[in-house]
Amino acid sequence: MTDHQPAFVLVRPQMGENIGASARSMLNFGLERMRVVAPRDGWPNERAVALASGAGRLLDAATLHDDTGAAVADCSFVFATTARDRDLTKPVFTPEAAMAEARSRLAEGQRVAILFGPERTGLENDDIARANAIVSVPTNPAFPSLNLAQCVLLMGYEWVRGAHDGPATRTDMAGTDWANQAELDALAAHYEDRLDAAGFFFPDGKAPAMKRHLRNLWSRMPLTRADVQTFHGMMRQMVRWKERG
Repeated sequence: MTDHQPAFVLVRPQMGENIGASARSMLNFGLERMRVVAPRDGWPNERAVALASGAGRLLDAATLHDDTGAAVADCSFVFATTARDRDLTKPVFTPEAAMAEARSRLAEGQRVAILFGPERTGLENDDIARANAIVSVPTNPAFPSLNLAQCVLLMGYEWVRGAHDGPATRTDMAGTDWANQAELDALAAHYEDRLDAAGFFFPDGKAPAMKRHLRNLWSRMPLTRADVQTFHGMMRQMVRWKERG
């Protein structure tokens, strides 16, 4: 069932051919949840259909999104595939470990997404800041970049390879669920607004990087919906206390 699969999110893909080849790679391994973010050459794309070679139904079911945040809003755990070092503190998984983690989380009822970047530049830091973890392929350091469809194929293979492995651990949720990306976005916005009003983001030139690192902090924390509400309540109470004083 596709509900028990990770969503493969193609972020700003540049060529329809690579989207089609990615769809074929996904279907090779029984993966059918594709999401496409702001494709350069528009959507639907005839070249994608031509290169899908029998995986056209996967393209028909693919969802189109304006930005990365919208594409992963319903997900509680997001992986970002990247071959380059980034100035962000993240846990780094091999493809095998990432798919094992995805399978475990999906078995718990979570929704998981895997981000794949544009062909020429890969994912931007703002995309990766939304992710909970990075997937890094142990490639040749002198030539590390993979074609989009190759990367999709590799992740799909690791997904199938672990198909018969059951989860080794579980998390008792105590009546709550994992927070999804939309809820984390709202939490980040709440703190950014209040911290901005308090003059925390100073000087102005450093504010975008400070906000990005704050969002990166939220994404690294395995927050439940109850946790998110607690953080909202803490900030509201501090603001009320300050206003009374």
